[in-house]
Amino acid sequence: MTRIPKPSGRTLADKGQKLSLRPIRNRELRPRFLIICEGEQTEPNYFRRFRVNADVKVVGAACNTLSLLECARKHKKEAQRQDLAYDSIWLVFDRNGFPAQDFNAAIQKASRENFKVAYSNEAFEVWLVLHFQYLDSAISRREYQDILQKIFGVYRKNQPDMYEKLLPYQTSAIQRAEKLFTSYQPHHNPAEDNPCTTVHLLVKELNRYLR
Repeated sequence: MTRIPKPSGRTLADKGQKLSLRPIRNRELRPRFLIICEGEQTEPNYFRRFRVNADVKVVGAACNTLSLLECARKHKKEAQRQDLAYDSIWLVFDRNGFPAQDFNAAIQKASRENFKVAYSNEAFEVWLVLHFQYLDSAISRREYQDILQKIFGVYRKNQPDMYEKLLPYQTSAIQRAEKLFTSYQPHHNPAEDNPCTTVHLLVKELNRYLR
């Protein structure tokens, strides 16, 4: 009968072979997001409410569309000086009356520098309204606010709880935003496509890391 050798009780470490016991830190596995918003409060308040397994830095830059690029470059360099890197950098801004050439130029320059863009034409409120209804006709910023006023009873810009109010309808908003975006194909022109938004792209990316 073949005898099964008894365990010696000696570990690999006992034999001079060391195992790496360095703990894997959660931070090493968490993606890092940088979100630079043109607005100082409305958009930052919304994106800061996402509860995700990721390191998300949201900046309310309070600057014009083209200046967002310089702001993104600055934060990217600051991270590099600290030996850090962002996995994804997003710029969030509106058409909001800016000249068409500036709006389109900002999108094109961002793409060349590997920055992603979540834009809205005419305003961020188009993303909010799409949670409740589909829109395919251009309206003013004031009209967006009037629609939201009727929906919520009281609507104020910069509400810190807007994310929670909208969350139950988010799937519908994504579907409507995608339908609206594709309706302008194949002759897509961000400055002229009104209404339109790509905020849903950023929302979908953040949703990949929901807790």
